[in-house]
Amino acid sequence: MNDAAEKATLDEEDDLIALVESHAFVPVSLMTPEWAADVHAAAKRAMAAPRVKISLRVPETDLVRLKARAMREGIPYQTLINSILHQAAGR
Repeated sequence: MNDAAEKATLDEEDDLIALVESHAFVPVSLMTPEWAADVHAAAKRAMAAPRVKISLRVPETDLVRLKARAMREGIPYQTLINSILHQAAGR
């Protein structure tokens, strides 16, 4: 990368950092309203069955990844974990 391109990249990064720190940055969700409705309906169906409370130990890195994925999908991470378990149990 040449000096001009590197400076432009650093300027863009500085601008983005300033925007985030000023709380003016608004992240864009990739979830469409239709997708959100589908996820909500699936979660509602999954929650209709009787529930049993369990305790489970998972690697911290897996939990961090699950929480990040749930945030991207706009659902609670417990719902995401339950959905993954439900899909795996149905195979």
